[in-house]
Amino acid sequence: MQGNDHLQITQEGPVLSCVLNRPDRLNAFSEEMITGLTRAVKQADRSDSIKAITISGAGRSFSAGGDVKEMGQATATDVYDHLGYLNELILTMKECSKPIIAIVHGFAAGAGWNLVLACDQILAAKESQFVLSFAQVGLVSDGGGSYFLTKKLGPYKAKELLFNAKPISALQAMELGLVNKVYEQSELEASAKEYVAKIALGPGRAISMMKKLVNQSETADLASILEQERITQTVMVSTEDHQEGVSAFVEKRKPAFTGQ
Repeated sequence: MQGNDHLQITQEGPVLSCVLNRPDRLNAFSEEMITGLTRAVKQADRSDSIKAITISGAGRSFSAGGDVKEMGQATATDVYDHLGYLNELILTMKECSKPIIAIVHGFAAGAGWNLVLACDQILAAKESQFVLSFAQVGLVSDGGGSYFLTKKLGPYKAKELLFNAKPISALQAMELGLVNKVYEQSELEASAKEYVAKIALGPGRAISMMKKLVNQSETADLASILEQERITQTVMVSTEDHQEGVSAFVEKRKPAFTGQ
């Protein structure tokens, strides 16, 4: 699996690491970066050897989102086409069966924060900050921000963050339920690696179905989710991972899941 000049991709065991790589522009989005990340997520979704995906940023920050220096030169057609690529990425991430974990340091701003919100888990350095900066440049949120924040916080708090365009800290984001774990900057890399490894070594098929059910619950009613859980569980009881989990529990040992 190959990256490009704006996206570093490496696989370490069952984890695919995707690093946004425009540090001189605070990892502002480019077409090359976005399409490369979309392609990487799609390929990882089809790979039996990859159990989890991480997205992080090179240099001083996770991502500044849209490239402000290029915004004043972009035509309406340019913006429409660019957001088409971004929308494909966000939908690909939500539909991917593998868990995607954001590892955030520095700033996650604008669509950069919305990319984080499209992930399944969010780990952040204590010093990191999050801001929806669209109002500062006379734009609306893109990359799904209007959707994710409203689903997670309700319309009033979502509008507050969008209208005011003020940064919030990682600890504030965690209090709002927008970040899972906060670490000291010096501990972020090692702690995130340990956190992701536990997910990657878990029961892959079960985790995949959990992601699907939770995502479906955002639009489905209770009766539909109950039935989907019923159908899914009927399949899961026959998996090798379930049998291994039960055996490990009885034998008082750690399970060795294979994702089968």
